[in-house]
Amino acid sequence: MGFWDNKKVVVTGGHGFLGSFLVQKLRNSGCQNIFVPDIKDYDLVHLDSVKRMYHEAKPDIVIHLAAKVGGIGANREKPGEFFYDNLMMGAQLMEIGRQSGVEKFVALGTICCYPKFAPVPFREDDVWNGYPEETNAPYGLAKKMLLVQSQAYRQQYNFNSIFLMPVNLYGPRDNFDPGSSHVIPALIKKIRDAQSAGQKEIVVWGTGQATREFLYVEDAAEGVLLASEKYQKSDPVNLGAGFEISIKELVELIARLMKFGGRITWDSTKPDGQPRRMLDTGRAEREFGFKSTTDFETGLRRTIDWYLKQ
Repeated sequence: MGFWDNKKVVVTGGHGFLGSFLVQKLRNSGCQNIFVPDIKDYDLVHLDSVKRMYHEAKPDIVIHLAAKVGGIGANREKPGEFFYDNLMMGAQLMEIGRQSGVEKFVALGTICCYPKFAPVPFREDDVWNGYPEETNAPYGLAKKMLLVQSQAYRQQYNFNSIFLMPVNLYGPRDNFDPGSSHVIPALIKKIRDAQSAGQKEIVVWGTGQATREFLYVEDAAEGVLLASEKYQKSDPVNLGAGFEISIKELVELIARLMKFGGRITWDSTKPDGQPRRMLDTGRAEREFGFKSTTDFETGLRRTIDWYLKQ
């Protein structure tokens, strides 16, 4: 029998970007009993919804992907919401999971957990060596509390939970809403809108000097699946692709793939966010055999093609 054959699995955020791919992979791996709580029925910020979800779903494994997320603008506008909603969801889901006797709790953190000036590539052992980048610190710290909770619960209750830190994700089905999207979908939409309006210029936030790493969403789903099956420790684990690209190079690459020949203007009054981001991905490969396989340009082409078809 396969690992997932008789497992009852809850995937919070399973209707979302990463979640939709993970649910697909779970089904392909033989999981027949997947419960995805819908926010209109289960607002997981509220304890009564969390308790009701556990009572009704009776899961063996909980994979917690649900989060209030957004780009730099959204994080600056709603830091209180980003802190409170993410903190309450995570803390309550893990606590009621422990009380309910779930076999395993898989918590998804974020690269925003890392200190602003963490040495590159980011190694998991550096996660506590400084304060996160200010624009997304409330979100990053709320997520980081899941790591503290995971380690404390393993120590006191022998509760099996793990904590994964994915880098920025991208791919088909991403969020392209300009009010809350991350950099890749925001740029694709910005260029497409300029092309549709016949404009010869786009304005991009920051200086273009900051660097980022991106993980294709299907690779990320595979990483979460492998960790859920094979990883049994509360030491945090990076999920990434192990490369670094400047925002300037990223904009130029997307413009080339979309055949946009207009001018790119940088608005340096807007923040760059964290100066550099790139993960050391060795622990994931050693512990549960995960390695990203999608070439960045290939992944970008798939993302652009998906968006244009929408």
